[in-house]
Amino acid sequence: MESRVETAKKLHAGRYTCSQAVYCAFCDLVGMTEEQAKKAAAPYSGGAKIKCGAVMAAELVLLAKAKEKDLNEEVLIETLENRFREKNTTVVCRELRGGKGQPRLRTCRGCVEDASGILEQMLEEL
Repeated sequence: MESRVETAKKLHAGRYTCSQAVYCAFCDLVGMTEEQAKKAAAPYSGGAKIKCGAVMAAELVLLAKAKEKDLNEEVLIETLENRFREKNTTVVCRELRGGKGQPRLRTCRGCVEDASGILEQMLEEL
């Protein structure tokens, strides 16, 4: 059985957006079908909410699990973002993607890989 990280990377390669790829790779854990997750994650792609869409999708999964297990949402989100920053220095999409004279820090596929990997690890720790 392939890891959720590999699933997310394959979905992203298959024309899913960053947020859709991450959310769909974990959709069964939040009680959604892949189609429902794809639709729910669409608004978070491409830095639409400033933050990286892959990170935002991972946060959606964590928020659902926090409610389910009565965990502190803020601590989980902060932990995820700090771990992502350790790898990439930022969670801001435009900073990650570069452009306008700024270097690219990480590809979108790389962000999908990192966000889903951190999420997978955090879920194991819960």
